Amino acid sequence: MSEFQALLSGYNRFRSTGYRDQRRRWDELATGQEPPVMIIGCCDSRVDPATIFDTMPGQVFILRNVANLVPPFELGGGLHGVSAALEFAVTKLGVKHILVMGHGMCGGVSACLAGHGEPDRIFIDKWIGLLDRARDKVLAETPADPQRALELEGVKVSLANLRTFPFVAEREAAGQLELHGGWFSIAEGTLYTLDEQAGKFAPLPDRD
Repeated sequence: MSEFQALLSGYNRFRSTGYRDQRRRWDELATGQEPPVMIIGCCDSRVDPATIFDTMPGQVFILRNVANLVPPFELGGGLHGVSAALEFAVTKLGVKHILVMGHGMCGGVSACLAGHGEPDRIFIDKWIGLLDRARDKVLAETPADPQRALELEGVKVSLANLRTFPFVAEREAAGQLELHGGWFSIAEGTLYTLDEQAGKFAPLPDRD
């Protein structure tokens, strides 16, 4: 069976089980969506937020890109896919929470640590350049694990950039929107959450 045929087999399982079992939910979603949470995650195939958080269809609005990055607010430049998705989620869907979720062994973070200039990186270098200042800060502190340190710092960069969007800052100040930071360890299967006041990540305890 080819890799694509495996996908189609998965679709057939979904039609015969998942779709049928949640038919009422799908009927509700057919007319629109009202997810209360937006997750900004990495496009890495190992860290699907719907799997990690065991969500139902329509429960979360998910945006995924290389290294779960949010650029700062700007009107010029080029096309703004992240900004457009953010604007839609906040101003049209009215999400109440935004979670920026990094993860272990992120390839985008590895590329940033390796430096720029590889000839086949036409688009990636400029994108991960959003982490350059954070990388310099991390390397100056000489941590035992620069990769993990920059992954955590990258979440903070995206949270700071989120607050440069007026419609985000206004709603957060009014108590209508909460921002959260998280980092998922693939090796441990553990989610770490950010205490922004302390600037520290701590593992979420297991609950039976």
